[in-house]
Amino acid sequence: MTNPFVQIVEPLDPKQPLKKFFNLSKLEDVRYAHLPFSIRILLEAAIRNCDEFLVKKGDVENILNWKVMQHKNVEVPFKPARVILQDFTGVPAVVDFAAMRDAVKKLGGDPEKINPICPADLVIDHSIQVDFNRQPDSLQKNQELEFERNKERFEFLKWGSQAFKNLRIIPPGSGIIHQVNLEYLARVVMDQDGYYYPDSVVGTDSHTTMIDGLGVLGWGVGGIEAEAVMLGQPISMVLPEVVGYKLVGNPQPLVTSTDIVLTITKHLRQVGVVGKFVEFFGPGVAQLSIADRATIANMCPEYGATAAYFPVDDISIGYLLQTGRDKEKVMCTKRYLEAVGMLRDFTNSSQDPDFTQVVELDLHTVVPCCSGPKRPQDKVAVSDMKKDFETCLGAKQGFKGFQIAPDRHNSIVKFNFEGHDFELAHGSVVIAAITSCTNTSNPSVMLGAGLLAKKAVEAGLTVKPYIKTSLSPGSGVVTYYLRESGVMRYLSQLGFDVVGYGCMTCIGNSGPLPESVVEAITQGDLVAVGVLSGNRNFEGRVHPNTRANYLASPPLVIAYAIAGTIRIDFEKEPLGINASGKKIFLKDIWPTRNEIQAAVERQFVIPGMFKEVYEKIETVNKAWNALDAPSDKLYSWNPKSTYIKSPPFFDGLTLALQTPKTIEGAYVLLSFGDSVTTDHISPAGNIARNSPAARYLTSRGLTPREFNSYGSRRGNDAVMARGTFANIRLVNKFIDKQGPQTIHFPSGETLDVFDAAERYKQAGHPLIVLAGKEYGAGSSRDWAAKGPFLLGVKAVLAESYERIHRSNLVGMGVIPLQYLPGEDAGTLGLTGRERYTIIIPENLKPQMNVQIKLDTGKTFNAIMRFDTDVELTYFHNGGILNYMIRKMAS
Repeated sequence: MTNPFVQIVEPLDPKQPLKKFFNLSKLEDVRYAHLPFSIRILLEAAIRNCDEFLVKKGDVENILNWKVMQHKNVEVPFKPARVILQDFTGVPAVVDFAAMRDAVKKLGGDPEKINPICPADLVIDHSIQVDFNRQPDSLQKNQELEFERNKERFEFLKWGSQAFKNLRIIPPGSGIIHQVNLEYLARVVMDQDGYYYPDSVVGTDSHTTMIDGLGVLGWGVGGIEAEAVMLGQPISMVLPEVVGYKLVGNPQPLVTSTDIVLTITKHLRQVGVVGKFVEFFGPGVAQLSIADRATIANMCPEYGATAAYFPVDDISIGYLLQTGRDKEKVMCTKRYLEAVGMLRDFTNSSQDPDFTQVVELDLHTVVPCCSGPKRPQDKVAVSDMKKDFETCLGAKQGFKGFQIAPDRHNSIVKFNFEGHDFELAHGSVVIAAITSCTNTSNPSVMLGAGLLAKKAVEAGLTVKPYIKTSLSPGSGVVTYYLRESGVMRYLSQLGFDVVGYGCMTCIGNSGPLPESVVEAITQGDLVAVGVLSGNRNFEGRVHPNTRANYLASPPLVIAYAIAGTIRIDFEKEPLGINASGKKIFLKDIWPTRNEIQAAVERQFVIPGMFKEVYEKIETVNKAWNALDAPSDKLYSWNPKSTYIKSPPFFDGLTLALQTPKTIEGAYVLLSFGDSVTTDHISPAGNIARNSPAARYLTSRGLTPREFNSYGSRRGNDAVMARGTFANIRLVNKFIDKQGPQTIHFPSGETLDVFDAAERYKQAGHPLIVLAGKEYGAGSSRDWAAKGPFLLGVKAVLAESYERIHRSNLVGMGVIPLQYLPGEDAGTLGLTGRERYTIIIPENLKPQMNVQIKLDTGKTFNAIMRFDTDVELTYFHNGGILNYMIRKMAS
């Protein structure tokens, strides 16, 4: 079939072959000029995939008619150009592929058909922890311990890179996935198989959206969905609404990109953008660097959107050159984008597309701020931080409350650390981490932090020795320019030595606190604080002993570390007093935007740095190179392994489909309120010594020192099932205190969640979960769906879902049910102690209403959130992976 939109473009070098591209301007359709740029990429993919019969002509018409069709739940398929994974989600993906090969072989098919068709890059960045800090050799020690703990996982991943084609592994120590993607992997325009077309990507990490800042359309998907995409299955998506976010004005001199993104996060949570694209436009965008845009796009999951897209402009092209991309390829990229009308000029309002809705932010109104103490969207101006924290102390337990009795607000606990006496109080900072690709990818805030550190050291300020300080850059380039600019030694003097190249504190790999600090926090029941330049601060995520956690820019992280407390008014109170008795205020050492810009413009960040770091990225790690991995195409499972285990998802799978049945008399395993995150459902951090997972690992002969983390154990379903709903900050309405427990209703006993689920399973009782709004917010972890599936959860009934988690539930065959508008557990009088029968009709349709009957005699309806026909197909197959196995086997 000949595609009518193909056009030839002459190469810059006449020796090179002719290139083809799909020229959307040949549509000669006025509708195209008004499409948001993000929707144009969907349209281009639809036209390009017409040749593969993945897309019907009607789909092209639907996208062109986006203005009308966006509100009609129109399904369109989308085939991204690439997939990216990190190791916490990558290990279970490779485990699934290995198990799928076994399943296809059992069904009589060719196991090697289970192989990525869509190219995939897996960056190992989630395994390293902050075990050592404030030492010159912290980096080396942390990396050595990382390999000691994770050798078996790494060998398995190395096997995967050899057993599967189109799967490239970026070894540990290289950086954070999204920063590596931004600085190295992203192409902006693909040049493949004789065609030019826009780069696009989906990733098994929710912050994949960071690449939207460079003009590459990307978003996070569940690991299960990513596996299907890798095997050639297009993403089935509902044509999204696109919110135009207009930026005007210039930021104030003291404002950082972190302040801007925290302001936008709060604003867009209030607007409501879940399941929508956000596309940035307006003259204010031209004032932002690519690093600034990437910071804003990175936190897209925190404001709930699917994508946060910045179209490509000349600043984007300049960034490609700055980061050492091939000049000729960059120029070809620019020519292609100009030819198809995809190069944006943000100062030209005539290029502004039509949007579903437009909201506006004047960048001049943004003030320095943090977010916390428990959610990224809870922005607090720095000038209000002291007052806000003190209000939170006494407020009712919740997102903005700790319910500390008034007579205990000024409690002090004395302790000894390394032979010196110190005091801790509510609000004392015990963790200060410059971490996460959100900020370490941005030279302006990193150099800003370095300049602040320099001024602080020169003013005689220090950081108390018990505070766990750390610097974990997103790539080696950061260390390079911090060193070249001369600020690295000042950061080290304040305790911010480089401890590793990975996510670290941002994902809860913060390592242990000093025992005397933990004892003081426990003795005083103190609300201790973590301050980090990350993107999430959900309860129990950063560290078990920091009940309050604030997101802040890297300079503010250092400022609060020096102050030692969050209970400080920087405008009125000094950061500290130097040896001469002089009071030093934050304003005395805070670098202005002009000072930072001058440092950036002094050519400390140059293309040569990027080339030197990235040309050896796949070979520089000697420990990785020395790993010995098997070469068999089928994996030889080791029954003694506690890291890698063949999952039970495909046990008993046949080619014949099983008709979905009504769920009869289900018990409620857990009843939740709002904003239950995937961290609550499937934690990634420490394995508590009294947990079901700990008991299992102990029974396998492991000591607590060898437990590692839940995230590192995602290749073993026995650990992960026991770790489901194991977050120590879990709030279950059936229990009057925080903790991973529930009531087993037949016996009336209070049990660990896993133990209760096992009792129900042995008795043959199905389970459901009740929840409020934003169920499944946070990380894109597939184990937040796999875990409940293994516990016997057949459905979740919630007021609303975060996009990726709903998709993951669909992928595992767990039914996402949603209350009708205006209804919830309260209005329906549900206690969760009833038994639920969910009627599954024979003829299912997307988003249809289904009937739910209770053993009390009450009946009500809910929406079955299978949003597309493709999702219903997955449900009939028992999940997306079962569908792919049947497809490959037949």
